[in-house]
Amino acid sequence: ATLLRSGGLGSFRLSSQRPAELWEAAAPPEFDDAANLLAGNPDATTISIDEPSENPKNQYGLLQDSRREEDDELLGTDDSDKTELLAGQKKSAPFWTFEYYQTFFDVDTYQVLDRIKGSVFPIPGKNFVRLYIRSNPDLYGPFWICATLVFAIAISGNLSNFFIHLGKPAYRYVPEFRKVSIAATAIYAYAWLIPLALWGFLMWRNSKVMNIVSYSFLEIVCVYGYSLFIYIPTAILWIIPQKAVRWILVMVALCLSGSVLVMTFWPAVRDDNRRIALATMVTVVLLHALLAIGCLAYFFDAPDLNVLIPTAAAQNGTIVATKTQ
Repeated sequence: ATLLRSGGLGSFRLSSQRPAELWEAAAPPEFDDAANLLAGNPDATTISIDEPSENPKNQYGLLQDSRREEDDELLGTDDSDKTELLAGQKKSAPFWTFEYYQTFFDVDTYQVLDRIKGSVFPIPGKNFVRLYIRSNPDLYGPFWICATLVFAIAISGNLSNFFIHLGKPAYRYVPEFRKVSIAATAIYAYAWLIPLALWGFLMWRNSKVMNIVSYSFLEIVCVYGYSLFIYIPTAILWIIPQKAVRWILVMVALCLSGSVLVMTFWPAVRDDNRRIALATMVTVVLLHALLAIGCLAYFFDAPDLNVLIPTAAAQNGTIVATKTQ
């Protein structure tokens, strides 16, 4: 029997072939001395060293890890989020400089349109932040969406009031500019204060529960800002003086924009306590619905207090008027 080595470190096996026959085929140069020794002692026992094969357990573990990474990437809940954030970090200027705030508006038109399209037509099972926002969160889109929504609600509310009372001889149209300031206060407060509260809550729960998804404050503001876009065409259509049509429009808009919020923030709380997770999502949806229903009720369904119809004349020449709705 001969000692046969196939390369590397590993197991040894006995071979019945003679050493001369083995080394005549192809012997590496570094084994010339060993070949000479074997030729002088043909009956010597040789051992073969085979290449070690990979441990099946290691192969299975690698396969499981790869599958887990693929699942986590689809869900957007793995450490790749942190890696992506760290990889995309840039050296920012001090917050008191113009360059610091300029980075928040560094976005092109195609990105804004793509994000608006994603908020109007949400993709089931897709995370809005991971799909559209995380690569380059911005404030350009949310700022102008909120500004456009403010003027859309204020102007549409005035036009709705005008069309309702159009043709009445005693009606005199008076623009209500105060609606602009009220709408701006409500919408911008919602678009900034609610994300701030939600961000603080998620940070607090992240310190209590490990391995949950965390969003930055800028990402949450982006989600809320773009989710309000659907209310711009809805507010314009609220001019139609039919309550049934208005409520149908507000329900459709609420379902579309609310689904964006639910699909985005549910992965951040689903690993938390079940009651806390459900309460968080219900609160997010209720506040979103409160904004829509509040705007509809105040700016479009509020009673008109400015229409005065003369009803009787007093002896001193004054006119008694009644308010109509």
